[in-house]
Amino acid sequence: MNENSGLDSQQKNADLTVVVVDECDEIDVDLDAWQTLAEQVLSSEGLATCGVELTIHFVDEVAMTELNQTHMDSSGPTDVLAFPLLEPAEIAQLSGLGPQLLGDVVICPAVAFRQAEEVLGRNAVDELALLLVHGILHLLGHDHYHPEERAVMEARQDEHLAKFLHE
Repeated sequence: MNENSGLDSQQKNADLTVVVVDECDEIDVDLDAWQTLAEQVLSSEGLATCGVELTIHFVDEVAMTELNQTHMDSSGPTDVLAFPLLEPAEIAQLSGLGPQLLGDVVICPAVAFRQAEEVLGRNAVDELALLLVHGILHLLGHDHYHPEERAVMEARQDEHLAKFLHE
């Protein structure tokens, strides 16, 4: 567990608030790095001055299994879940609404690390970055059920990840 484990990490950038909660004991999570990436993504998406708040939760497999079963009717843990609180039309008008909660992104590092190694052949940090960006884009109304939507979402993901991986 890292020195920040169990603690909330919160950063404010004018009207942007990102809260990161580490509820995962078995894997070290760099709260500041993921907070910074989330802030960069939201800023790049034009939300830096819109008064938005996002919460990121890093959880263990037991918690993720429960969330996945309850909210997605799927068994077992998954890598990432997003719980948006706003509709896409509301997001488009955020600048005039005052402070708004975007929602929560929940990531299971154990699942992410396992699939990064065993299935995808990429490193764990890159996988966590992908999952965080993916979850944030879901909160912002992006989806991937249809090929056109998938292409747009993947292009946005790639753009954000390219910035992150080159810093």
